[in-house]
Amino acid sequence: MTTRTRPGIKGRGSTGYLPGRFAVTTADAVDDGWHDADTEGDPSSSPQTELHEEVARSVITRNSSPDIPFEQSLNPYRGCEHGCSYCFARPSHAYLDLSPGLDFETRIFAKTNAPQILRQELSKRGYQPSPISLGINTDAYQPTERKLQLTRRILEVLAETKHPVSLITKNALIERDLDLLAPMARENLVHVYLSITTLDNGLSSRLEPRASAPHSRLKTVARLSEAGVPVGVMFAPVIPWVNDHELEAVLEASRDAGATAAGYVLLRLPHEVAPLFRDWLQTHLPDRAAHVMSTVQQLRGGRDYDSRFGTRLRGEGVYADLLARRFALALKRFGFEGGRHPPFDCTRFVPPRAASPQGELF
Repeated sequence: MTTRTRPGIKGRGSTGYLPGRFAVTTADAVDDGWHDADTEGDPSSSPQTELHEEVARSVITRNSSPDIPFEQSLNPYRGCEHGCSYCFARPSHAYLDLSPGLDFETRIFAKTNAPQILRQELSKRGYQPSPISLGINTDAYQPTERKLQLTRRILEVLAETKHPVSLITKNALIERDLDLLAPMARENLVHVYLSITTLDNGLSSRLEPRASAPHSRLKTVARLSEAGVPVGVMFAPVIPWVNDHELEAVLEASRDAGATAAGYVLLRLPHEVAPLFRDWLQTHLPDRAAHVMSTVQQLRGGRDYDSRFGTRLRGEGVYADLLARRFALALKRFGFEGGRHPPFDCTRFVPPRAASPQGELF
């Protein structure tokens, strides 16, 4: 007798509509014998992306977490079409009474007034400039950005006001904005990180189905570096027995492409991400699913996730210690050790002028 695994949904990281933790009612699919779930007629086989407008009242989020290296962040989008199966931001869709599963990657909310609200917030009396991390929860360069250009318009405001910004993305689309990023880099106003999880195109297409392919991200690292933009690589997340063996290869390829800084983050499975990722493992890697989750729990004190500051990004135990040691040795081996982006220059900030119905006389 053979075990037949359920096929994944083409172009999506989720395997279904997991209800959010605040959902009042849930719906269960039942096979009544009249419909074959593997046919093209199955609505979940090719769910379409829906784009929704969100009118934001504020856009800058302040952070006080002791293990996060930034104080301010801005996310132009809720949800992310990249569909990364492991995304720690998926649970945020539960606050919208939507599924952290397929809804997170198919129902995208765009803060269409974000550039205008940002201008208002930067012009407030007493505002103290601090680097803004752009696209931390969800990727600021996800596919819908190609059409809406919200991230570009936000960068235009930051460039105009000489406000420091850092970006992290999985999408080569960031190259479109080199005309803004390169001049900002010359004034120490921008840092960029490319998140590279694997060099295996096949694994990438299952882990993060609508993100740029690994070789495209490496080319983007090279083009940013050639343009003088400080660029680093994040090997994130590290997933035991899935991509952990690629740590050194990813760092070496990134350094060869021009990256000057590197970091890593261990797999995080808060709230609904844990059952979603377990299901992804059973769908795509059933032979090692139990081994992966056993190691994850060893890193998290016997649980799927431990949210404590200081351990949530690195884990604890023998595996975590070995990973940290491997990373440190790889930094030294490939020439990252001591390499840092130039510090941000917050002294250049010029508050934007508020729009006036009378125009400017002088």
